[in-house]
Amino acid sequence: MLIDLHTHTTASDGRLSPSQLVRYAKEKELRVIAVTDHDTVEGNEEAVSAGMREGIEVVPGIEISVDYSPGSMHMLGYFITGGGHALQEKLTLLQDSRADRNPKIIEKLNELGIAIHYDEVLKVSGGGQVGRPHIAQVIMERGYTRTIQEAFDRYLGKGAPAYFDKFRLEAHDAISMIVDAGGVPVLAHPFTLYCKSSNDLEQLIVQLVDHGLQGIEAFYPEHNKQQTAAYHLLAKRHNLLVTGGSDFHGEHMAGADLGGGDLKIPYSLFENLKARWEEKRKPC
Repeated sequence: MLIDLHTHTTASDGRLSPSQLVRYAKEKELRVIAVTDHDTVEGNEEAVSAGMREGIEVVPGIEISVDYSPGSMHMLGYFITGGGHALQEKLTLLQDSRADRNPKIIEKLNELGIAIHYDEVLKVSGGGQVGRPHIAQVIMERGYTRTIQEAFDRYLGKGAPAYFDKFRLEAHDAISMIVDAGGVPVLAHPFTLYCKSSNDLEQLIVQLVDHGLQGIEAFYPEHNKQQTAAYHLLAKRHNLLVTGGSDFHGEHMAGADLGGGDLKIPYSLFENLKARWEEKRKPC
């Protein structure tokens, strides 16, 4: 029984609606998926309902961008079941920041000779949040690059000429937001932190654990065997959960297919995650 604990839908920058994602997960014979859209929980209810119909357990989640350099830090939240108005206020702030930078990206691309329009990007987004993957898709479809990944490498990625940063939460704020919403905070794809050494990474993990971090995403398409082993060891040393996912955004999008291809993420990781969540819910 295999799982995928890192996926995206049209509620953020994925290509499949929450219901379509669940149906695709059934085709891939997955037992559990987590919906972890960027800075929104809008797709969770639909996905959970679809999971009940299709016989797939769906974990309502989120992925939050964190202010960090020299690399990038993302925090996954699993079992987001509360938070109410306070959660939505913070998510609205993040969503507005994301929306504010999109026109700047389009304007810069136009200056670079990439003649695309924001209306094209809105159409591709399918009505959800507009993100860089949607812009990359339009760049590719208009023939300026051969692939979506090339669009990121040449124009949209961090340090590229059309890259613009956005407001991000501090790590402790992102973790607190997830915990306050009833969730379990997990550090996503640690390789993107670009820590200079294993010691630097461990020191960072210790700081995050002090703020309430509960897990680390060890299984990820771009992690090599040595990295995966190192993240497992860190998890063991600091009593962290191990999770894994494909970071699936849709068919024909850059990255791994749903399920992560050769990752083969075991069901036991979900059992451990759910047990940790249930333990946190018990009254003191």
